[in-house]
Amino acid sequence: MKPTIPQEQIRDYEPLGLIITAPAGCGKTEALALRVRGMIDRRVVTPPRKILLVTFTNRAKENIGERLRTYLTPQEITRYITLHNLHGLSARIIAAHGQVIGLDSSWKLPDSDWIASKFRERGLDYHQKTLISSHLQQAKLETRTDDEVLDYLRLIQDQDAIEIERERQDSKQLTYDDLPRLADLILRNEQIAALYQEHFSCIVIDEFQDLTLQQLSILQRIGRGRITYAGDLAQGIYGFTGAKPEQVLAAARSEGIDEITFTESHRSSPAVLELVNSLRPRTGGVELKCSSPESWPGGGFASHQVFESEKDEADGIVRFAAGILSRGKEQRIGVLTRTKKRRENLDELLTRGAPFSWYRWDDPIFDSHIAPLLRSALRKANPAQLGGADAQQHLLEFVDPLELQDPSTYEGLVQGCAWIYDLASEGISKSEINQRIKADENETLLSAPGLHLVTGHAGKGQQFDWVIVMGLEQGSIPSFQAKTERAIVEESRVLSVMISRARHGVLTTFSKVGIKPWGARFKNNPSVFMDLLCDSDSYTDWEGGRDWLNAADWEAISIR
Repeated sequence: MKPTIPQEQIRDYEPLGLIITAPAGCGKTEALALRVRGMIDRRVVTPPRKILLVTFTNRAKENIGERLRTYLTPQEITRYITLHNLHGLSARIIAAHGQVIGLDSSWKLPDSDWIASKFRERGLDYHQKTLISSHLQQAKLETRTDDEVLDYLRLIQDQDAIEIERERQDSKQLTYDDLPRLADLILRNEQIAALYQEHFSCIVIDEFQDLTLQQLSILQRIGRGRITYAGDLAQGIYGFTGAKPEQVLAAARSEGIDEITFTESHRSSPAVLELVNSLRPRTGGVELKCSSPESWPGGGFASHQVFESEKDEADGIVRFAAGILSRGKEQRIGVLTRTKKRRENLDELLTRGAPFSWYRWDDPIFDSHIAPLLRSALRKANPAQLGGADAQQHLLEFVDPLELQDPSTYEGLVQGCAWIYDLASEGISKSEINQRIKADENETLLSAPGLHLVTGHAGKGQQFDWVIVMGLEQGSIPSFQAKTERAIVEESRVLSVMISRARHGVLTTFSKVGIKPWGARFKNNPSVFMDLLCDSDSYTDWEGGRDWLNAADWEAISIR
């Protein structure tokens, strides 16, 4: 496919510093691959120097790696590119230069959730663990020395956190939160920073809005003025990890570099884009236009349906999906929720039997990165230990420690280990468990027609023909945990990300009655975001949505 004009601009733009604002569906990943191609063609980088390409997660790393292979040969990728996620880059810096801050080779990189093991030893409850985790995270999001971390914890008087952190230091154990902190400390040494500045001709950052200020500091110490920042404020949904989208963008702009903004979406229909645009007063995103509005049958679909209960809602979603798939057998429908728990009734209904294929993306065996790692570890594992209390630790021993530096990969592996443990405890053999991990088929399954269940965060970077945003209620979207204006803004961005996964259309749902975990029923209130969504002319009630579906040209929809 021929590059768009903005993509060509980015490919041919000669200065090494650049900010690219690229909302969902605008071709950002393609543009970054083209930019790398252009840099190589202009001899910006000559071996042994390289381009450092940085992502937030391993999944994003895989996506950009796949797109690079469209424009670069395998030999060129090896010769010119170093591709890292942020934790992997930090681990590399620590392993090579930890001695400058007093870390010798006896310090251990994280290969398990050491903090969680200390929580278990202490028998802490959920609220205690949440509070201590928050205090440790806040202590380490600032670039402090180990002594300064302890000083901070003493200041806030969290004795459990103090004792856990002191034990970590005494046992010379690093955790995931330590990696960026220590890497940034190391790069404060000008001689070490100069080594990386010389090695990397420039840096390309995918999804700058996901960076913490500490991670930004690492990258600017290596390549300030030679960094391509690509991302979108409206997709900044990782505040819980310490990400600071607005402050990162302000810091990038302080470098005095140019900006290129994408405003045309190639993914979504006009109706979907109107709904995304309606949230701009909250998300801070740019106004999106459809690149070819006339090509979308009926202009696309955006509707809202109200149900009496969550069980009625689950029934309605199955009926909606069955109707779509009866008209277009190759359609992909994503059901996106803020949390897995909000779709429990739908999960139960589908498990009892559905008239179509469906997939639950939370299952570790469906993760294209996790599944091969699980299968490899399982092949090497001792069958006698799979159903034992140490099954997780035993399996993780067979995973490359560098893979465990990415928290999202580690979380997926932990879930996978729990899945294997449950099956082994039921008496299912190692070989049969291995057969259930269809590592080679995951990409096919995840792009298959049918219904796909996924959370808002996990769905980022994906696309579906149709999206059902389930649970548009206060306490669900936005989450009950969002207490501040900043948190509400991030929740609006999560909703925007959910909607923008859709190509043809979006259905949002609301249940009048909710159920507490202990069984008590309560009356739901509509999401605070409903007023904004209703400003969109394309957004109809269910009667209008049903009429659109009945009048639609399904042959044209199937082709588009």
